[in-house]
Amino acid sequence: MEMCAAERPREKMFEKGASALSDGELLAILLRTGNKGESALEMAQRLLRLVDGSLSRLSCMTAPQLQAVPGMGVSRASAIISALELGKRFLVEESSVLKQPLVTSRMIYELMLPLLKGLQYEENWVIYLNAASYIVGKEKLTVGDGNSTVIDHHRIIKSALDRGASAIVMVHNHPSENPRPSMADQRETQNVRRALNSCRLALTDHVIICSEAYYSFADDRVYKA
Repeated sequence: MEMCAAERPREKMFEKGASALSDGELLAILLRTGNKGESALEMAQRLLRLVDGSLSRLSCMTAPQLQAVPGMGVSRASAIISALELGKRFLVEESSVLKQPLVTSRMIYELMLPLLKGLQYEENWVIYLNAASYIVGKEKLTVGDGNSTVIDHHRIIKSALDRGASAIVMVHNHPSENPRPSMADQRETQNVRRALNSCRLALTDHVIICSEAYYSFADDRVYKA
């Protein structure tokens, strides 16, 4: 379905700037064309309705889930996934946290929230710090449901030594949105701490992230975002 020039998102973007476009219009540009009597904008709006207008929920849709949306297909699904992933990486890259020592649980939360917010599965990450607490690297360790996740201590130690790190921060999310640590979380934290101490490395903190709150093992408390 064709739209008049004034309704075309691409033309509007070049005339008024990308910030003037709605979420649906930006998605329509990614979709490029419509399908079966439906314009790209109408398809984009239909997709947003499926996630109740939440870009966070859209970013958590898997490739098969997106491809299953009528009219989407591999090419359109790939464009959306790529654009949302670039957005996440931009937020992390531009974070002011990267320009100063990582010394508080709040800084850890703000750094990792763009990567973990809204996920319906658990991801375990490690942030590597030098002696001055500046970030020298970060790494996703595992992806899963959190029921039987085992952290590879040897992998963490090797990565830390390869990067010249003096300490690490563990980070993972709770899809349940309850930031309090489970018994398994507490046990794994102690196991990692002992393994690091044997190699003269420190565990600075272990932060559990939810969309609106987080828990810090170092502070031993829940914070509201």
